[in-house]
Order: sequence, then C-alpha cells, then structure tokens
Amino acid sequence: MNAALAFSLLILFATAVPIGVSLVLASAFGITFFSTVPLLLAVQRIFASLDSFPLLAVPLFILSGNLMASAGISERLVELAKSIVGGIQGGLACTCVVTCMIFASVSGSSVATTFAIGVILIPAMVRHGYPVGTAAAIQASSAELGVLIPPSIPLILYGVATETSIGQLFLAGIGPGILVASALFLYLLILCRVKGYGKMDGDERKPFFEALVHSAWALVMPLVVLGGIYGGVFTPTEASSIAVVYALVVGVFVYRTLTLEKIYAALRTSAVSSTVIMIIIAGAGLFSFLVTRSGLPSIIAEWVRDVFTDKYSFLIAVNVFLFFVGMFIETSAAILVLAPLLAPIAISYGVDPVHFGLVIVVNLALGMFTPPVGVNLFAACAVARIPIQRIIPALVPMVLVVMACVLLVTYVPVVSLGLVELFYR
Repeated sequence: MNAALAFSLLILFATAVPIGVSLVLASAFGITFFSTVPLLLAVQRIFASLDSFPLLAVPLFILSGNLMASAGISERLVELAKSIVGGIQGGLACTCVVTCMIFASVSGSSVATTFAIGVILIPAMVRHGYPVGTAAAIQASSAELGVLIPPSIPLILYGVATETSIGQLFLAGIGPGILVASALFLYLLILCRVKGYGKMDGDERKPFFEALVHSAWALVMPLVVLGGIYGGVFTPTEASSIAVVYALVVGVFVYRTLTLEKIYAALRTSAVSSTVIMIIIAGAGLFSFLVTRSGLPSIIAEWVRDVFTDKYSFLIAVNVFLFFVGMFIETSAAILVLAPLLAPIAISYGVDPVHFGLVIVVNLALGMFTPPVGVNLFAACAVARIPIQRIIPALVPMVLVVMACVLLVTYVPVVSLGLVELFYR
C-alpha cells in the first residue's frame, strides 16, 4: 500500500492538485484499493486530526497578525527599524531584516511578513538605488524569520504532530531567529559596502525615540503574548486569543485605523489561510495514519539505524533530505507528514525533540526562499513585479548564509536549547 500511496501522491502533485486535497485523495485511493480499512474510518481520522485544542492557536495567531497588519503596524515597525539601523550604508537593507524580525513576532507567518513589509521596503530600496532583484531577494530571505521567531505557525504544527511542548518550542525559536537575522545583517552590510548600495539610506529617517513612541503599542503585543506564556499566566492557545483581542483594541481604539471594512477583510483573509492549513492537517493526519498502520515507520527506523551509526551522520542526512523537501513541498504539509516519522528516530539517537523541531523548521524555512517552489520567492516577486529569474543571482549568497546557520543550529544545540534550559530545566 505504501507504494500506491506514494505513486498516487506524486501523480496528484505533478498535476498541480492542492497539497491538502492530494493527501486526502491519495489516502482514499489507498484505503479503497489496497487496504481492508473501511472508508468510513477516513472521516473519523480526519476529524481526530483536527480535534486538538492547541490547533486553535493557528487561526487565531493568523487573525491577530492580519489585524495588526491592517492597523498599519508594518509602517510603524519600518520607521522604528530605520531609526535604529538606517543611518549606516546599507541601512535600508538591514532595516528589512530588523523589521521582519519584529513583525514575525506579531504575524507568525513568513508569507504575511513578505507582503506586509515588502510593499513598503522593496519600492523604498529601489528608490535608493538597490537593483530590484536584490531588493526582492533581501525581502524574501529576511521574511523567513516569520517561521522562527515566536509565535510561529510551523512550530505549533510540529508541537501538535509530535506532542512536544509548544511553549518550549517558542522559546527555542528565539536563538535560531537571532542567529539567522544577525548573519543576514552582517552579509548585507558587506554586500552594500562592496557594491556601493545604500549610501543615502539615512534620508527621511525619524529620531529613535519618536519612532519608538510611534510603534510602542505594536511592540507590547509580543511582550504580552510571550511574557504570559513563559510567566505561566496562560497557555500558547490562550495567548493566541489574547493576541486577537489586543490587536482589535489597539487597532480600533489606539491607532484608530482599523475600520469595519478592514476587520472584515482581515477575517476573510484569515479564514482562507486557516482553511488551507486545516485541510492540509486533515489530509496529513489521514495519510500519516495509513503510513503508520502499514509499519513503514518501523522499517524506516531500522534502515536508518543500519545506515547511520551516530546522530551526527543522521542529522546531516536529515538536513540534506529536508533541504530538497523544502524546495518542493509546502512547509505545513512537510512538517505534518515527516515530523511524526523522523522525530522518534531522532529521539532514539539521543536528539532532544525540541532541538530537532528547530532543525526541521529552520531547514524548511530555508526551502521557503529556495527555488523552484519557495513561497517567499513568489510573494517577493509579486510585490516587486518581476519574474523569478531576476531574483536568483542575488539570492544564491543569502541561501548559502542561511545554510551555514542551519548547520550551526543542527550541531550546536545550545543555539536553540539555551533559553529552554534556562527557563524549563
């Protein structure tokens, strides 16, 4: 049955059937023709996959991010970031990294970060003399911080799929997020010095304290959410609902930019995004059930133990595998299908499940701006209105920079586990 599942899934992918629908159809095909499992069980497994309290955090964090974006939060964060780093050569490029890092802690989504920040900073970089392909590449690579800095949708999905503490995963994401941001920051400073970009980036820069006051309410949101989680006041799922209420209060009563039309648009966008993710979760849950029932995880585990003698060779194999997976498969689907298979094997090698979660997510984050199917690439190109070919030359060095960060996260566990050890263990 495993061969039938894999073959049917590949056919559906090749014919551009959406990932969530492909997972459901492939599973139904396998049940109907290659299994004694009653088809009615498929409905039960789909419901069971979605019947999870922590999953409620996914649509709520998506909604809170959309509400804050609709309230004009992205413009205020750009002003703040520019006031911090905009005075140096290449400061506008570095502003993109810093803004994405801050906005990621509000939106939890790299695609949302690409659109919200890109519509402001890509045209601004072009006006300041950056080639449009370079500007789009900077935005696409910086936006991957959206899946590392908490609250992160992929980290929530990994936690649900492997029954790992979401609070610990959020805390573990801070170190890799700072590492990737710092590496991109340093690379962009060197690039701008060598190429001569960004000599006038300090123009129209607001004083720091004025920008800080202007964006203060936006900066309080991640402090409230994360502070409440780690202070034991509420769970990550409860924090997501508090984030929605906070976004509404700030947008309607403080900034007064969130109108009924914008609230409706944010609700509609969030509903569509959440539905896509939930269909993928439902399909992945059914698909994983069939794969597990067939005994494939045990077969894979035995093969891995025969081939890889220690955790270091296993981890490098996982990195290579996930790099190629991230090129072709959407992040949520990859996590939901692969994490339940790979995490038990990693644990058997002595790899901490929280650390392994960050290894998976950082690798897949790299895939989000790696051709041919990196979603951030298409989002950045859509904002910049250029074909994907124009972004590739500037993107390659940034991919290599993030690859180096992936290796550090993989083989230096303290990068992700340092704060977890401090707060939880």
